[in-house]
Amino acid sequence: MLGATLAGEGLKGIVDLAAAEARGPVAIVLPARGLAAASSDEVALEALSRIVAARLRGEDDGDPEAGRIDVELPIEADGQTIGYALGLAAADNGLPTVSVDREEVLRTASLAALAEVAVADARDEVTADLRGTLLEDLRSGSADPADAVRRTARMGADLSAGAIALVAEVRSERPRHVAALITGEHPGAIAEPLPAADLEGAVAPRGLRVYALLPAAGASDAAERTQASARAIATRLRAHGPAAYSSFCAHPGDLGRAISEAELMLDVIGRDDRMADQLSEGMGDGVYRLLFRAMATDPAEVRRFFDETVAPLVTHDRQYRTDLLGTLEAYLANDCNMNATARAVYAHRHTVAHRLGRIRELTGLDPSLGEDRERLGLGIKAYRIVAPTLPR
Repeated sequence: MLGATLAGEGLKGIVDLAAAEARGPVAIVLPARGLAAASSDEVALEALSRIVAARLRGEDDGDPEAGRIDVELPIEADGQTIGYALGLAAADNGLPTVSVDREEVLRTASLAALAEVAVADARDEVTADLRGTLLEDLRSGSADPADAVRRTARMGADLSAGAIALVAEVRSERPRHVAALITGEHPGAIAEPLPAADLEGAVAPRGLRVYALLPAAGASDAAERTQASARAIATRLRAHGPAAYSSFCAHPGDLGRAISEAELMLDVIGRDDRMADQLSEGMGDGVYRLLFRAMATDPAEVRRFFDETVAPLVTHDRQYRTDLLGTLEAYLANDCNMNATARAVYAHRHTVAHRLGRIRELTGLDPSLGEDRERLGLGIKAYRIVAPTLPR
């Protein structure tokens, strides 16, 4: 049986050999590892899995299939029962019963099953290391695009047609579960928990994040379909924490930029509840998406645009506890209507007029003029994106 494990035959090879020795059906069920195998298709493996899972919880499943179990032997790892090896009643075919120590056969099968678990764990650990190393290389910009495609292909993922990067903040205690959810939702996805990268100016280090690459889905509509999949996954992950995804990158050489883009968006929505609400529908499609992409590619340019537009307002508000930026945002959101803006900021319209005048003085831009208004609107959006990197 150990030979079957080493030969890569898995639990199925073990139960087949055990059944031949025990002269009857054998099943091995390991609910804690999501593994189960039976020596015959006639064995109700699904029912046995429910029975064993109930026993591990200290419950009685009450399934009549339990009556078929003749011999059972717990399988233990690190002092904890993780499953059972089961000897089942054989069909009465009229032949003489052969005396066999079925318990000893199951004991040997249990040892082989533990060896199979150890092999599977080692294989998973190696694969996890490969995923983590690849994602780290992409995140740091040290991965060669062609090499990245080859490495992901060996993991069963095809990035040659493009991909979307997704980053999720794990606020639960189940980062591996989050990674498994992503790979289960998107065929060929690569996901791995990694320490969060620090932004310049970050106040404190952050914990684990799950980084993922979602390969292109579909053909001519690959960008739309992959984005729809990323949006659905981000929605599902909200129970564990916020998640953000990049725009679709058609070339593997852009994967590093895509990861940075997703990180930036996550930093923004993780710190600004209002932005999280605004971006939850389309996760930053349109102008915000372009700004996030620009920030990932050339952060200095986005920061410069912020400095040239609304930075003086942010500084003034912090220094004098005013709300010039909020007033400007309300003014633009209400189509420059003074009365609507006054209601939105709970101030008299004359106060709003005074604040707009102060905005003109500080920025050199007039909110009542079309071109200046567009620059100020973009400046506000740029501020929301660069805010996590600003001194507090």
